[in-house]
Amino acid sequence: MEKFQKFILLPFILTASLTGLGFCSSIITGPTNATVLVGSEARFNCTVSLRWVILIWLSKGSPVLTVVNPQGAIVTSDRFTSQNYTSSTGFTSELIIHDTQLSDSGTIVCSTQQPNESTFAFLSVQVNGSLVIKNSTFTVKENKTVEIVCEALGWAPAPDITWMTNDSFIDKSRYVTKQSQGSNGLHNAMSILTLTPTDTEILTCLADIEALPSPQNATVTVFFLNSTLESEHSEDNTSTWVIVLAVVLSLVGFILLIFIIGVVIRCFCQKKKGSTYQNEIRKVSAKKKNGGHLQNSQRNGNENRGYIPEEPKYTEHIPRIVSLPPMTSKFTVPDPESYTSSASKVQPQRSTDGPISPKKIRNVTHV
Repeated sequence: MEKFQKFILLPFILTASLTGLGFCSSIITGPTNATVLVGSEARFNCTVSLRWVILIWLSKGSPVLTVVNPQGAIVTSDRFTSQNYTSSTGFTSELIIHDTQLSDSGTIVCSTQQPNESTFAFLSVQVNGSLVIKNSTFTVKENKTVEIVCEALGWAPAPDITWMTNDSFIDKSRYVTKQSQGSNGLHNAMSILTLTPTDTEILTCLADIEALPSPQNATVTVFFLNSTLESEHSEDNTSTWVIVLAVVLSLVGFILLIFIIGVVIRCFCQKKKGSTYQNEIRKVSAKKKNGGHLQNSQRNGNENRGYIPEEPKYTEHIPRIVSLPPMTSKFTVPDPESYTSSASKVQPQRSTDGPISPKKIRNVTHV
Protein backbone atom coordinates (compact mmCIF):
# COMPACT_ATOMS: atom_id res chain seq x y z
CA MET A 1 0.00 0.00 0.00
CA GLU A 2 2.82 2.39 0.86
CA LYS A 3 4.56 1.61 -2.41
CA PHE A 4 1.35 2.34 -4.30
CA GLN A 5 0.91 5.64 -2.46
CA LYS A 6 4.50 6.65 -3.19
CA PHE A 7 4.01 5.72 -6.84
CA ILE A 8 0.97 8.00 -7.06
CA LEU A 9 2.60 10.85 -5.14
CA LEU A 10 5.85 10.80 -7.07
CA PRO A 11 4.55 12.70 -10.15
CA PHE A 12 3.01 15.38 -7.95
CA ILE A 13 6.21 15.73 -5.96
CA LEU A 14 8.24 16.17 -9.13
CA THR A 15 5.73 18.68 -10.46
CA ALA A 16 5.86 20.62 -7.23
CA SER A 17 9.64 20.59 -7.25
CA LEU A 18 9.79 21.88 -10.79
CA THR A 19 7.11 24.44 -10.21
CA GLY A 20 8.72 25.51 -6.99
CA LEU A 21 11.64 26.94 -8.95
CA GLY A 22 9.43 29.82 -9.99
CA PHE A 23 7.00 29.88 -7.14
CA CYS A 24 7.61 29.81 -3.40
CA SER A 25 4.96 28.73 -0.86
CA SER A 26 5.25 28.91 2.89
CA ILE A 27 3.34 27.41 5.84
CA ILE A 28 1.54 30.12 7.73
CA THR A 29 0.04 27.97 10.51
CA GLY A 30 0.85 24.33 11.17
CA PRO A 31 -1.15 21.61 12.98
CA THR A 32 -1.41 21.42 16.77
CA ASN A 33 -1.32 18.47 19.15
CA ALA A 34 -4.55 16.51 19.64
CA THR A 35 -5.64 14.00 22.24
CA VAL A 36 -8.77 11.95 21.48
CA LEU A 37 -10.54 8.87 22.72
CA VAL A 38 -10.24 5.69 20.71
CA GLY A 39 -12.96 5.43 18.06
CA SER A 40 -13.48 9.17 17.71
CA GLU A 41 -12.22 11.65 15.09
CA ALA A 42 -8.96 13.58 15.12
CA ARG A 43 -8.63 16.85 13.14
CA PHE A 44 -5.49 18.80 12.15
CA ASN A 45 -5.30 22.12 10.23
CA CYS A 46 -2.47 23.40 8.09
CA THR A 47 -2.59 26.88 6.44
CA VAL A 48 -0.25 27.78 3.58
CA SER A 49 0.24 30.88 1.37
CA LEU A 50 -1.76 31.31 -1.82
CA ARG A 51 1.25 30.44 -4.02
CA TRP A 52 1.18 26.79 -2.85
CA VAL A 53 1.28 23.93 -5.36
CA ILE A 54 1.14 20.67 -3.35
CA LEU A 55 0.50 19.78 0.26
CA ILE A 56 1.18 16.35 1.75
CA TRP A 57 -0.04 14.91 5.09
CA LEU A 58 2.06 12.24 6.77
CA SER A 59 1.17 10.04 9.77
CA LYS A 60 4.15 8.55 11.65
CA GLY A 61 6.33 9.22 8.57
CA SER A 62 3.97 7.70 5.96
CA PRO A 63 1.95 9.86 3.51
CA VAL A 64 -1.78 9.44 4.08
CA LEU A 65 -3.28 12.33 2.05
CA THR A 66 -2.13 14.59 -0.81
CA VAL A 67 -3.72 17.87 -1.88
CA VAL A 68 -2.77 19.35 -5.29
CA ASN A 69 -3.55 22.85 -6.53
CA PRO A 70 -5.99 23.20 -8.23
CA GLN A 71 -7.12 19.53 -8.56
CA GLY A 72 -7.82 19.05 -4.85
CA ALA A 73 -7.32 16.12 -2.46
CA ILE A 74 -6.24 12.67 -3.55
CA VAL A 75 -7.73 10.16 -1.06
CA THR A 76 -6.00 6.81 -0.74
CA SER A 77 -7.76 5.58 2.46
CA ASP A 78 -11.30 6.09 3.73
CA ARG A 79 -9.97 6.72 7.24
CA PHE A 80 -8.08 9.83 6.08
CA THR A 81 -10.06 12.60 4.42
CA SER A 82 -9.77 16.42 4.21
CA GLN A 83 -11.76 19.61 4.02
CA ASN A 84 -10.36 22.70 2.28
CA TYR A 85 -10.90 26.40 3.04
CA THR A 86 -9.60 29.39 1.04
CA SER A 87 -9.36 32.92 2.37
CA SER A 88 -7.77 36.17 1.24
CA THR A 89 -4.61 35.37 3.17
CA GLY A 90 -4.10 31.68 2.47
CA PHE A 91 -5.32 28.15 1.89
CA THR A 92 -6.25 25.83 4.79
CA SER A 93 -6.31 22.04 4.56
CA GLU A 94 -7.95 20.10 7.41
CA LEU A 95 -6.93 16.48 7.84
CA ILE A 96 -9.65 14.27 9.39
CA ILE A 97 -8.72 10.88 10.82
CA HIS A 98 -11.81 8.71 11.30
CA ASP A 99 -12.23 5.90 13.86
CA THR A 100 -8.91 6.52 15.56
CA GLN A 101 -7.01 3.55 16.95
CA LEU A 102 -4.23 3.22 19.50
CA SER A 103 -1.85 2.54 16.60
CA ASP A 104 -2.59 6.03 15.21
CA SER A 105 -0.78 7.67 18.10
CA GLY A 106 2.34 9.47 16.82
CA THR A 107 3.47 12.46 14.79
CA ILE A 108 1.31 14.14 12.13
CA VAL A 109 3.29 16.19 9.53
CA CYS A 110 2.12 18.89 7.09
CA SER A 111 4.62 19.40 4.23
CA THR A 112 4.72 21.61 1.09
CA GLN A 113 7.80 19.86 -0.30
CA GLN A 114 9.84 23.05 0.15
CA PRO A 115 13.06 23.18 2.16
CA ASN A 116 12.30 23.74 5.84
CA GLU A 117 8.59 24.05 4.99
CA SER A 118 7.05 21.33 7.14
CA THR A 119 5.44 21.39 10.53
CA PHE A 120 4.30 18.58 12.78
CA ALA A 121 2.03 17.82 15.72
CA PHE A 122 1.47 14.85 18.00
CA LEU A 123 -1.66 12.66 18.09
CA SER A 124 -2.49 10.81 21.33
CA VAL A 125 -5.25 8.21 21.24
CA GLN A 126 -6.47 7.18 24.69
CA VAL A 127 -8.83 4.50 26.05
CA ASN A 128 -11.50 5.14 28.68
CA GLY A 129 -11.79 1.97 30.77
CA SER A 130 -14.05 0.95 33.65
CA LEU A 131 -14.13 2.20 37.23
CA VAL A 132 -15.79 0.39 40.12
CA ILE A 133 -15.84 0.23 43.93
CA LYS A 134 -16.25 -3.34 45.11
CA ASN A 135 -18.91 -2.61 47.74
CA SER A 136 -21.65 -0.01 47.31
CA THR A 137 -22.26 0.53 51.05
CA PHE A 138 -20.27 0.14 54.26
CA THR A 139 -21.39 0.12 57.88
CA VAL A 140 -18.60 1.05 60.28
CA LYS A 141 -18.82 1.06 64.08
CA GLU A 142 -17.34 3.73 66.27
CA ASN A 143 -13.51 3.84 66.40
CA LYS A 144 -13.26 1.22 63.62
CA THR A 145 -11.15 1.52 60.46
CA VAL A 146 -12.29 0.40 57.01
CA GLU A 147 -10.43 -0.02 53.72
CA ILE A 148 -12.27 0.94 50.52
CA VAL A 149 -10.91 -0.37 47.21
CA CYS A 150 -11.44 1.38 43.87
CA GLU A 151 -10.42 -0.46 40.66
CA ALA A 152 -9.79 1.04 37.19
CA LEU A 153 -9.48 -1.59 34.45
CA GLY A 154 -8.55 -1.31 30.76
CA TRP A 155 -7.26 2.25 30.48
CA ALA A 156 -4.69 3.84 28.20
CA PRO A 157 -2.72 5.49 29.59
CA ALA A 158 -3.06 4.58 33.30
CA PRO A 159 -5.56 6.99 34.90
CA ASP A 160 -4.89 9.44 37.66
CA ILE A 161 -7.04 8.40 40.66
CA THR A 162 -8.18 10.77 43.40
CA TRP A 163 -10.74 10.56 46.27
CA MET A 164 -13.38 12.98 47.47
CA THR A 165 -15.60 13.04 50.55
CA ASN A 166 -18.63 15.31 50.76
CA ASP A 167 -17.36 17.35 47.75
CA SER A 168 -13.91 17.83 49.27
CA PHE A 169 -10.69 16.20 48.06
CA ILE A 170 -9.04 13.73 50.44
CA ASP A 171 -5.36 14.08 51.16
CA LYS A 172 -3.25 11.71 49.03
CA SER A 173 -1.50 10.37 52.15
CA ARG A 174 -4.71 8.56 53.12
CA TYR A 175 -4.81 6.30 50.05
CA VAL A 176 -2.38 4.22 48.01
CA THR A 177 -2.63 3.67 44.23
CA LYS A 178 -0.97 0.82 42.35
CA GLN A 179 -0.72 0.53 38.56
CA SER A 180 -0.07 -2.40 36.25
CA GLN A 181 -0.14 -3.12 32.51
CA GLY A 182 -2.09 -5.99 30.98
CA SER A 183 -1.19 -8.25 28.08
CA ASN A 184 -3.36 -6.21 25.69
CA GLY A 185 -1.31 -3.06 26.26
CA LEU A 186 -3.97 -1.44 28.46
CA HIS A 187 -3.35 -0.29 32.01
CA ASN A 188 -5.03 -1.16 35.32
CA ALA A 189 -4.99 0.78 38.56
CA MET A 190 -6.15 0.01 42.11
CA SER A 191 -6.52 2.62 44.84
CA ILE A 192 -7.04 1.69 48.52
CA LEU A 193 -8.45 4.32 50.89
CA THR A 194 -8.09 3.82 54.65
CA LEU A 195 -10.80 5.58 56.61
CA THR A 196 -11.84 5.91 60.27
CA PRO A 197 -15.20 7.65 59.98
CA THR A 198 -16.78 9.80 62.66
CA ASP A 199 -20.00 10.34 60.75
CA THR A 200 -21.84 8.99 57.73
CA GLU A 201 -19.92 9.98 54.59
CA ILE A 202 -20.32 9.78 50.81
CA LEU A 203 -17.01 8.85 49.17
CA THR A 204 -16.22 9.31 45.48
CA CYS A 205 -13.40 7.72 43.52
CA LEU A 206 -12.36 9.67 40.38
CA ALA A 207 -10.27 8.44 37.43
CA ASP A 208 -9.06 10.97 34.88
CA ILE A 209 -7.14 11.00 31.60
CA GLU A 210 -6.49 13.90 29.24
CA ALA A 211 -9.02 12.84 26.59
CA LEU A 212 -11.96 12.79 29.03
CA PRO A 213 -13.94 16.04 29.26
CA SER A 214 -14.61 15.21 32.95
CA PRO A 215 -13.28 12.45 35.24
CA GLN A 216 -15.10 9.16 35.48
CA ASN A 217 -16.37 8.50 39.03
CA ALA A 218 -17.72 5.79 41.33
CA THR A 219 -19.52 6.50 44.63
CA VAL A 220 -19.92 4.63 47.91
CA THR A 221 -21.78 5.48 51.15
CA VAL A 222 -20.16 4.75 54.51
CA PHE A 223 -22.66 4.55 57.38
CA PHE A 224 -21.30 5.42 60.79
CA LEU A 225 -22.77 3.45 63.70
CA ASN A 226 -22.00 4.53 67.27
CA SER A 227 -22.92 2.62 70.45
CA THR A 228 -26.12 4.61 71.08
CA LEU A 229 -27.34 4.17 67.55
CA GLU A 230 -26.41 0.50 67.68
CA SER A 231 -28.53 -0.12 70.81
CA GLU A 232 -31.42 1.81 69.31
CA HIS A 233 -30.97 -0.13 66.11
CA SER A 234 -31.08 -3.46 67.99
CA GLU A 235 -34.20 -2.33 69.87
CA ASP A 236 -35.80 -1.30 66.62
CA ASN A 237 -34.94 -4.68 65.14
CA THR A 238 -36.44 -6.44 68.17
CA SER A 239 -39.66 -4.45 68.01
CA THR A 240 -39.82 -5.02 64.28
CA TRP A 241 -39.47 -8.76 64.74
CA VAL A 242 -42.14 -8.73 67.45
CA ILE A 243 -44.55 -6.90 65.17
CA VAL A 244 -43.82 -9.24 62.28
CA LEU A 245 -44.26 -12.29 64.51
CA ALA A 246 -47.56 -10.97 65.88
CA VAL A 247 -48.88 -10.34 62.39
CA VAL A 248 -47.83 -13.81 61.22
CA LEU A 249 -49.41 -15.52 64.24
CA SER A 250 -52.60 -13.54 63.75
CA LEU A 251 -52.83 -14.62 60.15
CA VAL A 252 -52.12 -18.26 61.05
CA GLY A 253 -54.78 -18.18 63.80
CA PHE A 254 -57.33 -16.64 61.45
CA ILE A 255 -56.68 -19.24 58.78
CA LEU A 256 -56.86 -22.04 61.38
CA LEU A 257 -60.18 -20.69 62.68
CA ILE A 258 -61.65 -20.63 59.18
CA PHE A 259 -60.45 -24.19 58.62
CA ILE A 260 -62.04 -25.44 61.87
CA ILE A 261 -65.34 -23.72 61.07
CA GLY A 262 -65.33 -25.32 57.62
CA VAL A 263 -64.68 -28.78 59.09
CA VAL A 264 -67.52 -28.37 61.64
CA ILE A 265 -69.97 -27.22 58.96
CA ARG A 266 -69.03 -30.12 56.72
CA CYS A 267 -69.45 -32.69 59.53
CA PHE A 268 -72.84 -31.20 60.48
CA CYS A 269 -74.04 -31.37 56.89
CA GLN A 270 -72.90 -34.97 56.51
CA LYS A 271 -74.58 -35.96 59.82
CA LYS A 272 -77.84 -34.27 58.87
CA LYS A 273 -77.79 -35.95 55.48
CA GLY A 274 -77.15 -39.38 57.10
CA SER A 275 -79.95 -38.98 59.66
CA THR A 276 -82.38 -37.95 56.93
CA TYR A 277 -81.43 -41.01 54.91
CA GLN A 278 -81.90 -43.33 57.92
CA ASN A 279 -85.31 -41.82 58.68
CA GLU A 280 -86.41 -42.42 55.14
CA ILE A 281 -85.23 -46.05 55.35
CA ARG A 282 -87.14 -46.52 58.61
CA LYS A 283 -90.29 -45.03 57.09
CA VAL A 284 -90.06 -47.33 54.06
CA SER A 285 -89.45 -50.38 56.32
CA ALA A 286 -92.38 -49.49 58.59
CA LYS A 287 -94.63 -48.96 55.59
CA LYS A 288 -93.70 -52.34 54.16
CA LYS A 289 -94.23 -54.03 57.54
CA ASN A 290 -97.67 -52.50 58.02
CA GLY A 291 -98.61 -53.48 54.50
CA GLY A 292 -97.50 -57.08 55.16
CA HIS A 293 -99.55 -57.38 58.36
CA LEU A 294 -102.64 -56.00 56.62
CA GLN A 295 -102.25 -58.43 53.71
CA ASN A 296 -101.79 -61.41 56.03
CA SER A 297 -104.81 -60.44 58.03
CA GLN A 298 -106.85 -60.17 54.85
CA ARG A 299 -105.68 -63.57 53.69
CA ASN A 300 -105.94 -65.52 56.98
CA GLY A 301 -109.14 -63.98 58.39
CA ASN A 302 -110.33 -64.62 61.95
CA GLU A 303 -110.33 -68.10 63.46
CA ASN A 304 -113.69 -69.60 64.47
CA ARG A 305 -113.08 -70.72 68.00
CA GLY A 306 -116.37 -72.79 68.06
CA TYR A 307 -115.00 -75.16 65.43
CA ILE A 308 -114.69 -78.83 66.54
CA PRO A 309 -112.37 -80.97 64.45
CA GLU A 310 -113.89 -83.97 62.65
CA GLU A 311 -113.47 -87.53 63.88
CA PRO A 312 -110.83 -89.56 62.21
CA LYS A 313 -112.04 -91.19 59.07
CA TYR A 314 -111.60 -94.81 58.37
CA THR A 315 -110.50 -95.43 54.91
CA GLU A 316 -109.63 -98.50 53.06
CA HIS A 317 -106.18 -99.35 52.22
CA ILE A 318 -105.00 -97.00 49.61
CA PRO A 319 -103.60 -98.90 46.71
CA ARG A 320 -99.97 -98.46 46.09
CA ILE A 321 -99.03 -95.85 43.62
CA VAL A 322 -97.37 -97.39 40.66
CA SER A 323 -93.89 -96.07 40.26
CA LEU A 324 -93.53 -93.63 37.47
CA PRO A 325 -91.42 -94.51 34.51
CA PRO A 326 -88.04 -92.87 34.27
CA MET A 327 -88.04 -89.32 33.03
CA THR A 328 -86.86 -88.74 29.57
CA SER A 329 -85.12 -85.74 28.17
CA LYS A 330 -88.43 -84.54 26.81
CA PHE A 331 -90.73 -82.96 29.30
CA THR A 332 -94.42 -83.77 28.62
CA VAL A 333 -97.30 -82.12 30.33
CA PRO A 334 -100.04 -84.67 31.22
CA ASP A 335 -103.56 -84.07 30.05
CA PRO A 336 -105.70 -82.55 32.78
CA GLU A 337 -108.56 -85.00 32.07
CA SER A 338 -106.30 -88.02 32.39
CA TYR A 339 -104.86 -86.59 35.59
CA THR A 340 -108.34 -86.14 37.00
CA SER A 341 -109.48 -89.61 36.03
CA SER A 342 -106.46 -91.31 37.51
CA ALA A 343 -106.79 -89.28 40.68
CA SER A 344 -110.37 -90.37 41.01
CA LYS A 345 -109.32 -93.96 40.62
CA VAL A 346 -106.79 -93.70 43.35
CA GLN A 347 -109.06 -91.81 45.75
CA PRO A 348 -109.83 -94.08 48.73
CA GLN A 349 -113.38 -95.18 49.42
CA ARG A 350 -115.06 -94.52 52.72
CA SER A 351 -116.03 -97.49 54.80
CA THR A 352 -119.75 -97.92 55.30
CA ASP A 353 -119.45 -100.66 57.83
CA GLY A 354 -119.52 -98.39 60.89
CA PRO A 355 -122.16 -95.86 61.93
CA ILE A 356 -122.25 -92.66 59.95
CA SER A 357 -122.15 -89.51 62.02
CA PRO A 358 -123.64 -86.26 60.81
CA LYS A 359 -121.20 -84.10 58.76
CA LYS A 360 -119.61 -81.17 60.55
CA ILE A 361 -118.66 -78.01 58.67
CA ARG A 362 -115.87 -75.60 59.66
CA ASN A 363 -116.83 -72.03 59.14
CA VAL A 364 -114.12 -69.40 58.57
CA THR A 365 -115.03 -65.78 58.56
CA HIS A 366 -112.77 -63.47 56.43
CA VAL A 367 -112.53 -59.87 57.39
